[in-house]
Amino acid sequence: MSAVSYGARRAELETYFDRTAAAAWSRLTSEAPVGRIRATVRAGRDAMRATLLDWLPADLHGRRILDAGCGTGAFAVEAARRGAEIVAVDLSPTLLDLAATRVPAGLARRIAFRAGDMREAAMFGRFDHVVAMDSLIHYPVREIVSVLSAFSKCTTGSMLFTFAPRTPALAAMHAVGRLFPRGDRAPAIEPVGETAIGRRLRNEPALERWAAGRSHRVSTGFYISQAQELIVAEDAP
Repeated sequence: MSAVSYGARRAELETYFDRTAAAAWSRLTSEAPVGRIRATVRAGRDAMRATLLDWLPADLHGRRILDAGCGTGAFAVEAARRGAEIVAVDLSPTLLDLAATRVPAGLARRIAFRAGDMREAAMFGRFDHVVAMDSLIHYPVREIVSVLSAFSKCTTGSMLFTFAPRTPALAAMHAVGRLFPRGDRAPAIEPVGETAIGRRLRNEPALERWAAGRSHRVSTGFYISQAQELIVAEDAP
């Protein structure tokens, strides 16, 4: 099991997305042509974003959403189109600056971009929903549960997050990735077993009011990610 700490991995991610990979991430999340491998990642991210949006109410007027690890802001824009008020948080000021330029003028007042640590979500107020799309995939299961516990303190409706499922295909991709020059490598993805994360979530005291809802896996070439919904349990006090 990985011994990486939240703080150490957070620092790696901040450097990678704010400096090393900012240009590549800008291209991947645009409509610019990309290679075959990145095209599968783009398609997978589009499908995952659509899944998470489908799990939210169709009409989001009056709803406040935290987009935790918003990147270049694609999810925030789509949620704002449906009427939500968004706080979009990311470690990378470079990506946040790019995200702000991509918001249609009519939606700008609905999205507040903030540079910061998603684990400190409570400092941004109360939310009806929290969405963490692919922002937890670089952390081991104990850190994922810790972040979700922090989200639960400021969330009243649902928490939607994704994790990297432990599969043979994902393991093979990691093996290929280790062949890349060190400077070209993204921070490691931490594969998580579905049974392991389910057990951790059930046994976490801070999440005793929360229950697992819908789950869905997206697998398109070099993109494999599992979406999980957490909702307040019907019998919660």
